[in-house]
Amino acid sequence: MAVITPLQKARLQYAPKLPGMLRHGISEICVKEGEATQSVADQEKIHALFPNTYGKPEITFEKGQNTSPAKKQVVGVILSGGQAPGGHNVVCGLYDALKATDSANVLLGFRNGPSGLLEDDYIEFDDAYIDQFRNTGGFDIIGSGRTKLETEEQFAVAAEVAKKHGLTAIVIIGGDDSNTNAAVLAEYFAAHETGVQVIGCPKTIDGDLKNEDIECSFGFDTATKTYSELIGNIERDANSAKKYWHFVKVMGRSASHVALECALETQPNVCLISEEVAAKKMSLSQIADYIADSVNKRADNGMNFGVAIIPEGVVEFVPEFSVLIAEINELLAGSKADEFNALASWKEKYAFIENGLTKESMAVFAILPETIQQQLFLERDPHGNVQVSLIESEKLFSALVKAKLEERRKAGTYKGKFSPLHHFFGYEGRCAFPSNFDADYCYSLGYNAFMLIQYGYNGYLSKISNLSKPAEEWVAGGMPITKMMNMERRHGEDKPVIRKALVELDGKPFRFFEANREAWAVETAYTYPGAIQYYGPTEVCDLTTRTLALEKGE
Repeated sequence: MAVITPLQKARLQYAPKLPGMLRHGISEICVKEGEATQSVADQEKIHALFPNTYGKPEITFEKGQNTSPAKKQVVGVILSGGQAPGGHNVVCGLYDALKATDSANVLLGFRNGPSGLLEDDYIEFDDAYIDQFRNTGGFDIIGSGRTKLETEEQFAVAAEVAKKHGLTAIVIIGGDDSNTNAAVLAEYFAAHETGVQVIGCPKTIDGDLKNEDIECSFGFDTATKTYSELIGNIERDANSAKKYWHFVKVMGRSASHVALECALETQPNVCLISEEVAAKKMSLSQIADYIADSVNKRADNGMNFGVAIIPEGVVEFVPEFSVLIAEINELLAGSKADEFNALASWKEKYAFIENGLTKESMAVFAILPETIQQQLFLERDPHGNVQVSLIESEKLFSALVKAKLEERRKAGTYKGKFSPLHHFFGYEGRCAFPSNFDADYCYSLGYNAFMLIQYGYNGYLSKISNLSKPAEEWVAGGMPITKMMNMERRHGEDKPVIRKALVELDGKPFRFFEANREAWAVETAYTYPGAIQYYGPTEVCDLTTRTLALEKGE
């Protein structure tokens, strides 16, 4: 029998806070419709693909007479994609709103992601089961998966499963890809007049599912607080031992929101921002010099220690590295891969590579540590391409910096000691106990998703805004998922997708970082956030991210 710790027991009993207008009781919540919407780009193409769900208005819930028609609701819920703290509370909020409206309402949880819907693998929730997962991390309440809902055959199966159970709605909890799938499924259901609604909820610790409407994806707060605690601990250790440089890679392949938030929380000596690397077209050598400058200046001041934060996907933003990857993919296309793998030694393989790459890409390849060189050729995805996300960029940059420092030592401009240590913080944050913010936000998203269902909306994203304020002042509503979409080239085809939000280099969070990083690079200005706090003063326990506070001018 599993032992429940005192913190677990206390968190199970925590009552999440709802936005003020959702506290009045289901019967006293009315809806206010705004203006018609359009997609962020490619309006004609998106409209053509979503004729039944495009252009709908944004909506806001307010105190007033509930005018929705009374009917029994049978709702399915799916957790899709990577885990994010707070997912359980979305399910709990949805369940509580369903049952508060009518105890006969039913919530089915489809297991292991979208595949559970296609395979009709589900559990019917009841109080006893739900109560085990309140305010807890992880997605183990029903599991998650990465199956995409994108083909006519899949949609037809989903419609049959929905019909079998009498589903009135499906809630898909996921990131940009998952909510894109939700939009496509919603359109299919509308076009085929199934009567089944689809509602999405914005999840991803990467923080790249955000825009003028979605201020923050859930899980970002908890994950970055978890990583920042660990980075702060490392900074204190570095400042105690005074002999190590720590290179810390953090999750975030397509955007650097996690890295930037952790830097704002902990004030490290160096933090790379992938979007800036791309904007400035920085080379690997330039990045290595940038980090080496901090190491050198600190060594001149007798400080042979420091901390550098590296975004997971930064190498993909280095133009010369992207060209190298493209050439490697071409080099090993088709039967050439078998020819390469048949070579017995790395020396032979290196000659094969040297013969196949352009002079410019070979120059980039040559400066890489041998372990990284080999990794580029050993790890392939199902399409035969390099899996860039598996590159140990923290080790790559520490090796490049070490080489730069040796050059400077020979030139007499560097006389310090450089002892690097490496860390990767990713899975440590994905299933952490959600912060009060994420517990409240996620519960509100789930509760709000039911309100969207009750009022008959389809193809909408559950939306809670004004998040930098106390929960009482949060605003609940919804927006058409199509509003966030544009066309992008995926696997050789133009596809409608939700636009990823990258770090804005003219945004307030980056500007604040930019204004301070030169001082942080030389000084020991570390801050130590400590562990997530659940009980105590509001200003400590309900603290929002530095990113959100800066964006809102607080």
